[in-house]
Amino acid sequence: ADTACKNRPLDLVFIVDSSRSVRPEEFEKVKIFLSEMIDTLDVGERTTRVAVMNYASTVKVEFPLRTYFDKASLKEAVSRIEPLSAGTMTGLAIQTAMEEVFTEEMGTRPATFNIPKVVIVVTDGRPQDQVQDVAASARTAGIEIYAVGVDRADMQSLRMMASEPLDEHVFYVETYGVIEKLTSRFRETFCAVNVCALGTHGCQQVCVSNGASHLCDCYEGYTLNPDKTTCSAVDMCAPGRHECDQICVSNNRSYVCDCYEGYTLNPDKKTCSAMDMCAPGRHDCAQVCLSNDGSYSCGCYEGYTLNPDKKTCSAADVCAPGRHDCEQVCVRGEQLYSCDCHQGYSLNPDRRTCSRAITSSLVTTEESCKCEAIAALQDSVTSGLEALSRK
Repeated sequence: ADTACKNRPLDLVFIVDSSRSVRPEEFEKVKIFLSEMIDTLDVGERTTRVAVMNYASTVKVEFPLRTYFDKASLKEAVSRIEPLSAGTMTGLAIQTAMEEVFTEEMGTRPATFNIPKVVIVVTDGRPQDQVQDVAASARTAGIEIYAVGVDRADMQSLRMMASEPLDEHVFYVETYGVIEKLTSRFRETFCAVNVCALGTHGCQQVCVSNGASHLCDCYEGYTLNPDKTTCSAVDMCAPGRHECDQICVSNNRSYVCDCYEGYTLNPDKKTCSAMDMCAPGRHDCAQVCLSNDGSYSCGCYEGYTLNPDKKTCSAADVCAPGRHDCEQVCVRGEQLYSCDCHQGYSLNPDRRTCSRAITSSLVTTEESCKCEAIAALQDSVTSGLEALSRK
């Protein structure tokens, strides 16, 4: 059944000859073959990944294993490939595949995944470089090589580059016109029991078929537990996994940043800035708020003193000892004070010190009248004496 027989996951690289001997219409047949091969594969990021290399006297990586994970995108990319039209440097192409394509940076999965590395070389000529040693190095590195010869292809060269057993890795067709016939052969070759489709794999999240066996994997944001079957959410707030300036808050398979008390999150949602703790509504000081790097303290206006609750203020006793400079008497005002003097003293112009007062006799009204009567009598007597003296 189709559900139980799919190609096993592969890291598959097509290496196609586009030298001068391959006519444009023949190269189009190669591209059709690649597209039909892609149709037979179980393509996906966690199943089969596909890369295509184009070579002649130079080598061009058309796209690596990490680029496309669906059939439509792969076939569209294949349709845009143009022939290079010079030379047949097959050895150089295999060397480039080893060094530049079969790397984790370019999308090859780690060795621990046990995903087969497979190359299919399609050529119609004889290599113009030394292919035997390069192919041997590739096979030693764990790369399985299939050689497809067309028309004038040199069978000895095909056998030198292919993996053992040769009768399962070397194919030949008379013309590019019938190369599509090989798709069914490759489908049979790559077919394997899909143990992930049988429902017996035991993986908690993702099952990756690997020939007759399988591997378990996890969704993004989860990590495989030591039992190799179950998954646990990744601690997104572990050191080095987040970009938060102060506080990281794990949120299922993601995280959000937060700030310590007295700080506010900046628009970048990562860094924090100290709040203005003395902004209106942010403090409970009765009179004066003093900001202090993410915190605050309360103070009072002049003439007031901070209460024990460290928030409210009471009017200070401005006349308490040591709080005024009056010499004798301090008179409290609402917030200020004025100076005065004891009885018998008067306030000096400096409004602070006092001097003894100067006393004077006060003449009453009655005494004033008596003085006026005596003065009048004296005037009358004086006038009478002056009159007698003239007689």
